[in-house]
Amino acid sequence: MEQGKIIRVAGPLVVASGCLGAKMYDMVKIGALGLIGEIIELREDHAFIQVYEDTTGIGPDEPVYLTGQPLSVELGPGLVSSIYDGIQRPLDIIREKEGDFVTRGIEVPALDRKKKWEFLPMVEKGQSVQTGDILGEIEETPLIKHKIMVPTGSEGEIVEVKKGKLSVEETVAKIQTEDRILEIKMFQTWSIRKNREVRERLMPVDPLTTGQRVLDTLFPLAKGGTACIPGPFGSGKTVVQHQLAKWSDAQIIVFVACGERGNEVADLLLSFPELIDPHTGRPLLERTIIIANTSNMPVAAREASIYTGMTIAEYFRDMGYSVALMADSSSRWAEALREISGRMEEMPGEEGYPAYLASRIAEFYERAGNVICLGSEGRKGALSVIGAVSPPGGDLSDPVVQSTLKVVKVFWALDDRLANMRHFPAINWLLSYSLYTENIKGFWKDQVAEDFADLRQTAMQLLEEESELQEIARLVGVESLAVRERLVLESARSIREDFLHQNAFHPQDTYTSLRKQYLMLRTIIHFHNSAIQALEDGVSLEEIQVLEVREQISKMKFLPEEDTELLEVYIQIDKTFKNILKAKE
Repeated sequence: MEQGKIIRVAGPLVVASGCLGAKMYDMVKIGALGLIGEIIELREDHAFIQVYEDTTGIGPDEPVYLTGQPLSVELGPGLVSSIYDGIQRPLDIIREKEGDFVTRGIEVPALDRKKKWEFLPMVEKGQSVQTGDILGEIEETPLIKHKIMVPTGSEGEIVEVKKGKLSVEETVAKIQTEDRILEIKMFQTWSIRKNREVRERLMPVDPLTTGQRVLDTLFPLAKGGTACIPGPFGSGKTVVQHQLAKWSDAQIIVFVACGERGNEVADLLLSFPELIDPHTGRPLLERTIIIANTSNMPVAAREASIYTGMTIAEYFRDMGYSVALMADSSSRWAEALREISGRMEEMPGEEGYPAYLASRIAEFYERAGNVICLGSEGRKGALSVIGAVSPPGGDLSDPVVQSTLKVVKVFWALDDRLANMRHFPAINWLLSYSLYTENIKGFWKDQVAEDFADLRQTAMQLLEEESELQEIARLVGVESLAVRERLVLESARSIREDFLHQNAFHPQDTYTSLRKQYLMLRTIIHFHNSAIQALEDGVSLEEIQVLEVREQISKMKFLPEEDTELLEVYIQIDKTFKNILKAKE
């Protein structure tokens, strides 16, 4: 192993001389402890190294060991249900070995080398294979079948394939290439900085349903799409991301806690084993991978953590799964970039962030997508990326927010005023938008209802009209508005309180299927249209406001998913207005 020498230490940045053979983004080991670092700049024989562990006590003249390998992750059976730090060290195993704190320089393999997995081959001897083809399957959890794929550059003919209980280090197949025989193990290593290749990128057309009504109906995210959740402290970013991780219909969830508080990650770890996936009836942890790099862990490791999470997510996407990556939050990642950039004495950009901030954010989000994976069978996979942004004071002009908005297609704007009013999810319906609505209208029409898109449009118009009318009402008073305008205010309030407001801790209200969302919204809009007709027929607004059926509408969110009771509320609206008109006659 080649060796350099430390000449300067500045917090998480170490400068070493004698590194002529090194390459950009190579992994290095620092000092006698063997701290993990990554080369981020080379000037002649000097290497500028970003160290992902605490550098206290490290000084000049200590050795720097060049591994000659990029910073990589291990991809294979054992990833699902695991919790790793930012550089893919398994925290549960470290705790067993060392206690509650991560010992500096500790080396623990990311995948269990001793555990045996039942390998079921899907190829035969003599069969030709290419990059991305599936060699066999392992039941990793009751929810996930882990597919062992042919690594990049291993095209050829199968000369041997095994079956039965094997560890990740054992050879499962041998492939005869043009010049040699390759032994394929159950796991492969992949550089976190390098995108995994795909055959073709497709337009996202299916929604990533989350069970959150304001998201699924008003601002939908497509599978393979990108979304951003900016908002001030206390507005509910983490709760929204936890809800997405819990209830979205992605088959694999990769949750990257990048610089967030430890208690929030602890909440995730405590709740996930107990929560049941509504799609399968199994514990949610059986389809989840957590990368925990909390606020008390080394700042620089945040920079690696989102790439570690992204590479793991791409690996499962390549198997043909729909994967959702939650990054909480990219602001903390950007702070790590700013910290390192400052230590390297680079020319700062806006608010001290490096000038290349926007391109780094774009590179990250561009790894999302709905794709045809490598391999002869042409399987499809999707990787959706949802990034929380924590701008100081909720300032949406912050460089991280603005750089993110240039690349993502969905903007869920959290509003602290809504949060203070105890309206959750506190997503502002006037500021938020989704550019996937047109893409997924076909899905809504075929899978939910033909008029779902029209109902959504009507609801948005009512909410926008309410905003304008509230401005007028503040000046002249609600009583000065026309009766029809006051009805619009009532109907918009019903949409806000009975449909958009959702309790994450209520067993029935925490998750709503697309079908139930449609029935709820249809009922509210039907009441509005019936009330307009009643006004024209001489019924007073005061009579409409005190109707008992309005209480039934407000309780729809707590009804079970079955159609029956929701349809009864719809029918009850017709009966109620018929009775009023009969009484008038």
